[in-house]
Amino acid sequence: MSDKKTVGVIGAGSFGTVVANLLAPNRTVYLYVRKAEQVEEMRLKKISSNQILHDNIIPVDDLALVAEKCKLIFPVVPSQNFKEMIQSIAPYLKPDHILIHGTKGLALKGKGKKSLQEKGIIAKEHVLTMSQLIAKESVVVRIGCLAGPNLSKEMAKGLPAATVLASRFDEVILKGQAALKSERFQVYGSQDIFGVELAGVLKNILAIGSGVVSGLELGENARALLITKGLAEIITLTKAMGAEVKSFLGLAGIGDIIATCTSPTSRNFTVGYRLAKGERIEQIVESMEETAEGVNTLNIAHGLANYYSINCPIITSLHKGIFENLSIEAGMSYLMKYNFSRDVEFI
Repeated sequence: MSDKKTVGVIGAGSFGTVVANLLAPNRTVYLYVRKAEQVEEMRLKKISSNQILHDNIIPVDDLALVAEKCKLIFPVVPSQNFKEMIQSIAPYLKPDHILIHGTKGLALKGKGKKSLQEKGIIAKEHVLTMSQLIAKESVVVRIGCLAGPNLSKEMAKGLPAATVLASRFDEVILKGQAALKSERFQVYGSQDIFGVELAGVLKNILAIGSGVVSGLELGENARALLITKGLAEIITLTKAMGAEVKSFLGLAGIGDIIATCTSPTSRNFTVGYRLAKGERIEQIVESMEETAEGVNTLNIAHGLANYYSINCPIITSLHKGIFENLSIEAGMSYLMKYNFSRDVEFI
């Protein structure tokens, strides 16, 4: 039987561990990891992802136990594993569970993967945010997401930060705020969950581009060009998908862009930087300890832009550099020669 002082976190990566430690001072936290040997090691050493675990955190490898003990659960796993995770816990979930995810990625459904591979296009109906995936694969109705400038390494040190908790339900926002807020961590609410999710997901593309700018030593003027024009592209794209622009002007959009596009601790920034230094994307992805969601997101965004016939020179040049073997230098040259006829066109 669950109680309100018991909370679950699924995923013990860097951000999942941060979330668990944020929740732990006033609650018992069941932190799920897949491998039994990891559970035992975490219990003995009280360490996860190089972070010391709060005494109130209980590592477990049983999703049924998490669902039984916790009505409020925070799934924080890579998007590539998200569907499998939800399908695994779904038999134990009930309509009164609340799930607030912290995954900044997209999933494909139906014929989406085949269409993207064969034609380079993908329709909106074949793309799922993580909240949509939860709703599709489980009976859970009260769903939320976290998005914002939340660099795990800074938060693990207790440095001040803030996030947006988005949900269609006030109850989800209020319960999430009560669980997470502290003197060093502010939680803002939003009911635009679709816009917040897309802002948090798509900004990773700009972080890759910003890493390229740093790797090629192109300077801050070039970074400013890439970020502002890139923001216009992802806003135009999400407007075509039916999202609201306002969420891109808050923490989930501009806030997260500032953090991930300027910090070398950002995984997606690191991908771009290493690409600019001559490494291949396969080498980079394989060597990284945690997923850089922007790589998969870039591929999906490029397919969506093709579907909607939207000109996205930054998305296109990055896609060519990562997936079509165009040199990074040539991609940046293409961007600089592109005729941006007007400055602001998306509002």
